Amino acid sequence: MRAILHVCTTCRGQSAEPVDPRPGACLHAALSSSALPEGVELRAVECLSACSQGCSVALSAPGKWTYVYGRLTPEDGADILTGAAAYAATDDGLVPWRERPVIFRKQSIARIPPQE
Repeated sequence: MRAILHVCTTCRGQSAEPVDPRPGACLHAALSSSALPEGVELRAVECLSACSQGCSVALSAPGKWTYVYGRLTPEDGADILTGAAAYAATDDGLVPWRERPVIFRKQSIARIPPQE
Protein backbone atom coordinates (compact mmCIF):
# COMPACT_ATOMS: atom_id res chain seq x y z
CA MET A 1 0.00 0.00 0.00
CA ARG A 2 1.48 3.29 -1.14
CA ALA A 3 1.46 6.53 0.79
CA ILE A 4 0.09 9.44 -1.19
CA LEU A 5 1.76 12.85 -0.91
CA HIS A 6 -0.90 15.34 -2.02
CA VAL A 7 0.40 18.79 -2.94
CA CYS A 8 -1.97 21.74 -3.29
CA THR A 9 -1.06 23.39 -6.60
CA THR A 10 -3.38 26.38 -6.09
CA CYS A 11 -1.77 27.54 -2.84
CA ARG A 12 -0.57 31.14 -2.95
CA GLY A 13 2.00 30.76 -0.20
CA GLN A 14 1.98 33.70 2.19
CA SER A 15 1.04 36.21 -0.53
CA ALA A 16 -2.45 37.71 -0.52
CA GLU A 17 -1.93 38.79 -4.12
CA PRO A 18 -2.14 36.39 -7.07
CA VAL A 19 1.29 35.10 -8.04
CA ASP A 20 2.05 33.18 -11.22
CA PRO A 21 3.20 30.51 -11.09
CA ARG A 22 1.59 29.82 -7.75
CA PRO A 23 3.95 28.78 -4.96
CA GLY A 24 1.99 25.54 -4.53
CA ALA A 25 2.58 24.67 -8.18
CA CYS A 26 6.28 25.48 -7.69
CA LEU A 27 6.38 23.18 -4.66
CA HIS A 28 4.78 20.38 -6.70
CA ALA A 29 7.28 20.95 -9.53
CA ALA A 30 10.20 20.84 -7.09
CA LEU A 31 8.96 17.56 -5.62
CA SER A 32 8.27 16.14 -9.09
CA SER A 33 11.86 16.75 -10.11
CA SER A 34 13.17 14.82 -7.09
CA ALA A 35 13.48 11.08 -6.63
CA LEU A 36 10.48 9.99 -4.59
CA PRO A 37 11.05 7.71 -1.61
CA GLU A 38 10.05 4.09 -2.00
CA GLY A 39 6.38 3.60 -1.25
CA VAL A 40 5.43 7.25 -1.90
CA GLU A 41 3.30 8.50 -4.77
CA LEU A 42 3.04 12.22 -5.58
CA ARG A 43 -0.33 13.71 -6.55
CA ALA A 44 -1.27 17.27 -7.43
CA VAL A 45 -4.57 18.49 -5.99
CA GLU A 46 -6.30 21.79 -6.62
CA CYS A 47 -7.18 22.67 -3.03
CA LEU A 48 -6.59 21.34 0.48
CA SER A 49 -8.70 24.15 2.04
CA ALA A 50 -5.73 25.38 4.05
CA CYS A 51 -5.47 28.70 2.20
CA SER A 52 -4.51 30.74 5.26
CA GLN A 53 -1.62 28.35 5.92
CA GLY A 54 0.43 28.98 2.79
CA CYS A 55 1.61 26.03 0.69
CA SER A 56 0.11 22.81 2.00
CA VAL A 57 0.58 19.08 1.58
CA ALA A 58 -1.22 16.04 2.94
CA LEU A 59 0.02 12.50 3.55
CA SER A 60 -2.48 9.66 3.45
CA ALA A 61 -2.71 5.91 2.94
CA PRO A 62 -5.43 3.32 3.50
CA GLY A 63 -5.67 2.36 7.17
CA LYS A 64 -3.29 5.14 8.29
CA TRP A 65 -3.72 8.49 9.98
CA THR A 66 -3.74 11.38 7.48
CA TYR A 67 -1.68 14.52 8.15
CA VAL A 68 -1.98 17.99 6.64
CA TYR A 69 1.03 20.32 6.82
CA GLY A 70 1.24 24.00 5.89
CA ARG A 71 3.51 27.02 5.68
CA LEU A 72 5.78 25.15 3.27
CA THR A 73 7.95 26.38 0.41
CA PRO A 74 9.63 24.73 -2.59
CA GLU A 75 12.87 24.91 -0.58
CA ASP A 76 11.34 22.46 1.94
CA GLY A 77 11.26 19.67 -0.65
CA ALA A 78 14.00 17.51 0.90
CA ASP A 79 12.39 17.66 4.35
CA ILE A 80 8.95 16.91 2.90
CA LEU A 81 10.31 13.82 1.15
CA THR A 82 12.14 12.71 4.31
CA GLY A 83 8.88 13.01 6.25
CA ALA A 84 6.94 11.20 3.52
CA ALA A 85 9.44 8.31 3.59
CA ALA A 86 9.08 8.01 7.38
CA TYR A 87 5.28 8.08 7.05
CA ALA A 88 5.31 5.41 4.31
CA ALA A 89 7.42 3.13 6.50
CA THR A 90 4.83 3.07 9.32
CA ASP A 91 1.93 0.67 9.69
CA ASP A 92 -0.44 3.31 11.07
CA GLY A 93 0.93 6.66 9.85
CA LEU A 94 2.19 7.62 13.32
CA VAL A 95 5.84 8.64 13.00
CA PRO A 96 7.45 9.21 16.42
CA TRP A 97 7.71 12.96 17.03
CA ARG A 98 11.51 13.08 17.26
CA GLU A 99 11.85 11.16 13.98
CA ARG A 100 9.83 13.74 12.02
CA PRO A 101 11.52 16.58 10.13
CA VAL A 102 11.24 19.85 12.08
CA ILE A 103 8.76 21.28 9.56
CA PHE A 104 6.46 18.31 10.22
CA ARG A 105 6.78 18.79 13.99
CA LYS A 106 5.98 22.51 13.89
CA GLN A 107 3.76 22.97 10.85
CA SER A 108 1.06 20.33 11.26
CA ILE A 109 -2.41 21.67 10.51
CA ALA A 110 -4.49 18.53 11.05
CA ARG A 111 -4.33 14.85 11.92
CA ILE A 112 -7.27 12.82 10.66
CA PRO A 113 -8.10 9.31 11.91
CA PRO A 114 -7.91 6.41 9.47
CA GLN A 115 -11.09 5.20 7.85
CA GLU A 116 -12.06 1.74 8.92
